[in-house]
Amino acid sequence: MAVVKVYDQNMQETGEVTLAPEVFEVEVRPEILNLVVRAYRAALRAGTHAAKTRAFVSGGGKKPFKQKGTGNAREGSNRSPIMRGGAIIFGPHPRDYSFKVNKKVRSLALRMALSSRLADGLMVIKGIELAEAKTKLFANVAKSLGLTKALVVAGSAENGPDTKLVLASRNLPGVTVVTPDAVTVYDVLNCKQLVLLEGALHQLEERLK
Repeated sequence: MAVVKVYDQNMQETGEVTLAPEVFEVEVRPEILNLVVRAYRAALRAGTHAAKTRAFVSGGGKKPFKQKGTGNAREGSNRSPIMRGGAIIFGPHPRDYSFKVNKKVRSLALRMALSSRLADGLMVIKGIELAEAKTKLFANVAKSLGLTKALVVAGSAENGPDTKLVLASRNLPGVTVVTPDAVTVYDVLNCKQLVLLEGALHQLEERLK
């Protein structure tokens, strides 16, 4: 079982914590991570793109020019795709890009993502206490912890993270604060540092065991 050090918000060591092997010591399979990340990003797509076919282009009621004598190819409608301002053939239409990934696969992928962070970028913090909900105060904490592009897992699913922490961190570029139930594979892989508050760590392990 992996044992990692626990730090306070000033980067002073305060103890150690043992990580659940079924959550943080899972064999990483890139094809599963790729599948889940693609599904996550596909679900974010609006899919509202649209192009007008002949049924939706205005005009077309009158023959553009006479059949013979002009030297041009005959044409019956200005809604034709070969006419200037005409329709678009095989253009994009509104669609849903999302696709289903089984719940067990998503859970496995999240355990794999967390396991990949164990060797690089995982930090456990005893807690973050702020006197006020000020970005400057959290920026000092982030500087002490060496955070640049970080995902901070704090709070609980019921109560959410500390309000002061959320308000103080939301204007700091590169730092995202989430609850244990809202952690995604994409977020874990997309950050440089994964910061787990000690209380949230146990809740995350309970979620994934």
